[in-house]
Amino acid sequence: MARGAIPQGRITRGTTGANRLRRIDRWIAAQPVLRRTVQPLVVDLGYGRSATTTLELRDRLAKLRPDVEVVGIEIDPERVRIASAAARGGVTFRLGGFELPLDGRRPAIVRALNVLRQYDEHEVAAAWATMCARLQPEGLLVEGTCDELGRIASWVGLGPDGPRTFTISLRLAELEAPSIVAERLPKALIHRNVAGERIHRLLGDLDRAWATHSPLAVYGPVQRWIASVETLRAAGLAVHDSRARWRLGELTVDWAAVAPG
Repeated sequence: MARGAIPQGRITRGTTGANRLRRIDRWIAAQPVLRRTVQPLVVDLGYGRSATTTLELRDRLAKLRPDVEVVGIEIDPERVRIASAAARGGVTFRLGGFELPLDGRRPAIVRALNVLRQYDEHEVAAAWATMCARLQPEGLLVEGTCDELGRIASWVGLGPDGPRTFTISLRLAELEAPSIVAERLPKALIHRNVAGERIHRLLGDLDRAWATHSPLAVYGPVQRWIASVETLRAAGLAVHDSRARWRLGELTVDWAAVAPG
């Protein structure tokens, strides 16, 4: 950071762990921006108390873009010091916050998981705007939340113009109801899961479809999930992707389908 500059944001709890963000990374790796960008610069914002998830992100993306550069950014100087000991080719760490101090360079992708969860809802828009303003013209901000084991996750996909998509990703084995994701919604949505809000309607529709297709459980939870997603799409929901991604326990929809009313 420039001398005297103050990072934008607050120190998070820093909880992290191996493979916690694998679902998010898998989705990021499938996004066109990673293949198309001429400058594959990726930011892992708020990586926590260790370098683990930042290193994993680089390894996963390097399978598609061997030239990818991942920069871990943390607001806590001690976390930067600890993580820097693990720096290696294609991975560096630096002090900063939402302003994304990258010496004037613009990232193609910013991953900010489990960061805004500890903020107030009214602070989300400003944080989004600050990060989105730093993106490449076709860049992507992925902001969301997951549980400690990475089995329940949801996130918002944003471009320089703001939010575009919303994604749910669940471990389907032993899943009782998709609405379990309610406790891991992004901060922009977690307090909106009430009657009259779009996210509440989506989770209710998804639960009902999951229950309707319970007879398919004999063929496995993947077939049951795919049928549930197809039911929502047939009902008019703007569902993205195809079975290839749905079978991973994913559901991506237009942001307009869940945007707070």
